[in-house]
Amino acid sequence: MYEIFMENAAAFMQATTVTLKLTFVSLLLAMLIGLVFAFFKISGNRVLYGIAQLYITVIRGTPLIVQLMFLYFGIIKIVVLPAFWAGSLALAIHAGAYIAEIFRGAIQSIDRGQMEAARSLGMSYPLAMRRIILPQAFKRAIPPLGNQFIIGLKDSSLVAYLGVAEIYGTALYAQAENFQPFETYLVAGFYYLVLVIIFTFLVNKLELKLNVENGGDAK
Repeated sequence: MYEIFMENAAAFMQATTVTLKLTFVSLLLAMLIGLVFAFFKISGNRVLYGIAQLYITVIRGTPLIVQLMFLYFGIIKIVVLPAFWAGSLALAIHAGAYIAEIFRGAIQSIDRGQMEAARSLGMSYPLAMRRIILPQAFKRAIPPLGNQFIIGLKDSSLVAYLGVAEIYGTALYAQAENFQPFETYLVAGFYYLVLVIIFTFLVNKLELKLNVENGGDAK
């Protein structure tokens, strides 16, 4: 295992950079998608609610690998995109369904009286949502969002099947050359584990910081 680790260190480090970029881009897009569909679900408009419900039901009810292939080949039929960007968009559409429910739950957990008070002070609905509701909802959404980010990091490995040389894709190429799949995938797992530990640490630090700022009991 040590020999494989050293021989492929440069390739895996480059692949780690690709994995991080893929995760960042897909989750950033997923946050935007999730926020839009969260508003659809709480809008009170039956058409928008139905669209959001259909999207969330389909995405959460079908395997990610099927969605990835379907969306990838669907995307490149409409517009020619590099595998990285097409894969990022496909991952974002998948994660967006879960993030939409996270945001919806966080927004609806805020006391309705706060919106009513803001409106009584002359704020418009969008302004009250932006200044009063969303900041609080975002803080409450940090723990489940952190979990979703970690899931998104691991899910990014499936983009290897689109030809993207991220960590798992690099392991596929390496094991085909060295004929040592067990050791190679063990090395790949090590890289993923390190990234997940770092992500978990950062999310915990952010959650602790927000708790301290809110006057909570942080330990």
